[in-house]
Amino acid sequence: MSGPAGGTARAATTTDVVCLGESMVTFLPSQPGRLADVPSFGRGIGGAESNVACALAAAGHRAAWVGRVGADGFGDHLVETIGGYGVDTSAVRRDPVRPTGIYFRTATDRGAGAHEVAYYRAGSAASAMSPTNVPYEEVFAGRVLHLSGITAALSADCLELLRELTAPRPGRPLVSFDVNHRPHLWRGGPADASVLLELARRCDLVFVGEDEAEEAWGIVGAEAIRAALPEPSVVVVKRGSAGATVFSGLRPGPRSSNAGGAESAPASRSREGEGAEIAPASRSKEGGEADTVTPVPALRVDVVAAVGAGDAFAAGFLSATLRGLPVRDRVRHGHLMAAAVLTVPGDLTEPPARDHADRLVALGDEAWGRLRLGPGWTAADRAPEEVRTP
Repeated sequence: MSGPAGGTARAATTTDVVCLGESMVTFLPSQPGRLADVPSFGRGIGGAESNVACALAAAGHRAAWVGRVGADGFGDHLVETIGGYGVDTSAVRRDPVRPTGIYFRTATDRGAGAHEVAYYRAGSAASAMSPTNVPYEEVFAGRVLHLSGITAALSADCLELLRELTAPRPGRPLVSFDVNHRPHLWRGGPADASVLLELARRCDLVFVGEDEAEEAWGIVGAEAIRAALPEPSVVVVKRGSAGATVFSGLRPGPRSSNAGGAESAPASRSREGEGAEIAPASRSKEGGEADTVTPVPALRVDVVAAVGAGDAFAAGFLSATLRGLPVRDRVRHGHLMAAAVLTVPGDLTEPPARDHADRLVALGDEAWGRLRLGPGWTAADRAPEEVRTP
């Protein structure tokens, strides 16, 4: 095992994306109402990073999930279920003492005032992840390493682990970071949520919502967010119903040490054999290079449940990045993957077939703006013109 101080010498990779973080067993209510009134719950899984891994595997990529679960039945369920999506779970570690985290939630949407979530994750197996017990050679084995700010909030050891994983080092893969600010996790946590800004600035690709940037950092607006994150080569600002705006550097070349890598990653080939350079263009440390700014409108979606949409968006964007698609198409694939999850009750669903999604992504701006997606829209036999429009 290569520790954090020893650097990482990557051999030819066989994994597209490695996702590291906590996954939990989630209990979904049998009916709407307060948790106090719900008589029974169905069992599912939840976890930002494992959600991304599952979505990528379902979309045909080679994805791995690295985490820590208890040596209990819930841990068995997580490993078996995530593995059932085609995700490599061989690097998941079992904790003989600490339990697998679980949580309960109401049936109402996350943003609704009546929504409740009851977490039982304090002292969980995942909260014990640290720089000394994570398999570094497996964490750095992919073309992309995907992390989120949730992990940093779990414990002081987890925060130190993310600092190590985002540190500059030769041969580091492209590091993708979803800010994923969860205010309840930072109350009494290892640090203030402002640490998420520190971590984001050390990464190559950052996903952040306008709302969470304002809540966590007091920063308002997409341009101000980019100004606060000058180092990442690509910053994706999610703007809710307004869509997303991507800021990407213009000048190709090695990634700066501030951006998280001392050397540029070599071009890799995707599973289907197409060349796809996934190391984004670098920005100069002085900020002298102009950005390409790409705004992409959101889709109109008949929402069934709002959980998991952000993870699905990240998976769609990463999938298109691995394929070497243009920035606009990466965002559109993110919107489509999110729409697939928004139109089902749970955090995970089968994504649209690749050729189906590609046809929708290729639509002109006017036709894209007319789309309205509802339950069942991902059916592989539906052509773009058959997708529901006003």
